[in-house]
Amino acid sequence: MNICVVGVGYVGLVTGACFSEFGLRVTCVDRGAPKISMLNQGKVPIYEPGLAELIEKNMNEGRISFTTDIKEGVRNALVILIAVGTPSDQEGSADLRYVEEVARSIGQTMNGYKVVVTKSTVPVGTGKLIKAIIKENQAEPCPFDVASNPEFLREGSAIEDFMRPNRVVIGAESEQAIAILQDLYNPLYLIETPFVITDVATAEMIKYASNAFLATKISFINEMATICEHVGADVHRVAKGMGLDGRIGRKFLHPGPGFGGSCFPKDTRAISQIARQHGYEFKIVDAVIKVNDGRPGIMVEKIVSAVGGELRGAIIGILGLTFKPNTDDMRESPTIPIIQGLQEKGARIHAYDPAGMDYAKEYLQDIDYKKDLYAVAEGADALVLATEWNRFRNIDWNRMKKLLKRQIVVDLRNIYDPQRMRALGFHYASVGRP
Repeated sequence: MNICVVGVGYVGLVTGACFSEFGLRVTCVDRGAPKISMLNQGKVPIYEPGLAELIEKNMNEGRISFTTDIKEGVRNALVILIAVGTPSDQEGSADLRYVEEVARSIGQTMNGYKVVVTKSTVPVGTGKLIKAIIKENQAEPCPFDVASNPEFLREGSAIEDFMRPNRVVIGAESEQAIAILQDLYNPLYLIETPFVITDVATAEMIKYASNAFLATKISFINEMATICEHVGADVHRVAKGMGLDGRIGRKFLHPGPGFGGSCFPKDTRAISQIARQHGYEFKIVDAVIKVNDGRPGIMVEKIVSAVGGELRGAIIGILGLTFKPNTDDMRESPTIPIIQGLQEKGARIHAYDPAGMDYAKEYLQDIDYKKDLYAVAEGADALVLATEWNRFRNIDWNRMKKLLKRQIVVDLRNIYDPQRMRALGFHYASVGRP
């Protein structure tokens, strides 16, 4: 089967590469000529473990190709997956301009029956909008179906999430479209992956509901961490005691500086706006957004307190810039407002990230980027652990102690044990622990 993936961002590249690994012939389309050129040279424009190797393998075996010509992709494909960006607009709603543009191109190019599938996260009703746009732009009537197949990929482990998902959601109105999409995922039946077959609107809502709920868990445990600090409780023990209850679960109960990335901030704002557009106030999600927006400021004050109340002229070393490890994604990383808050108080910033420093330069100014984690500490008044990369879990603290000007460590991800750090002679502060 031939399929076309429109958009070679994070979702589109992973989707295209993994479907080609399933044995399908995949054409990936993007209007960004520099990105397509890079991919045709075997270079991958995003950092995702295992992705470059997967693309190289399937390019060599002739199952995946890259082009800027959407007509080429659409005409040769039975299934067209829309995986373009849906960023927030000024009000927080999903901006569908790229989705609409792709739908127009599909309508103008369509030369036979197609299944048009949204992989992008889109508001309920987008399927109907795509259907109308395609019909309006067809040169002559041509049958097609519109379906929703939302992605649930975690950056840093996206290939594993695609190859061994905990569920596949398919929203479609026709049995033919459902059968074709099930056939796409045929290898997953061997590992007994659950399939949720529903209508388009429900599939679109499942993605927003999932992300909003996970974001709620994060903001909840961050609020609990603040209360724990006030009363002298240990948030990690609290989270463990909660998470062992099967009704709650252990995942996403890790306190820190707040959620970021390309999904949770955008999707919580979007579901809040969807509710407002229908005359309803989604109070829980609005509170989740408010809590998350306030986390960087709380982290800044934690750093200020650890240093002693005055940052003017102080050097603060930051380890980790991306919103999570194993990605180069800086979008809405909580580290950005944290660093900006420290700079506003007069601090100078040394920083290191294993993958995100080139992209960080688009968001942050006046940063002294260092070659490794130990260079960050040299002469610094405090060291801040901001992203939990694995290489930050085995730091040589005796070496670090000699490099730091002052032995102050602020661990925003609770990577280390407080007693051990204090025994090593550090003034150690963390999140939600005595």
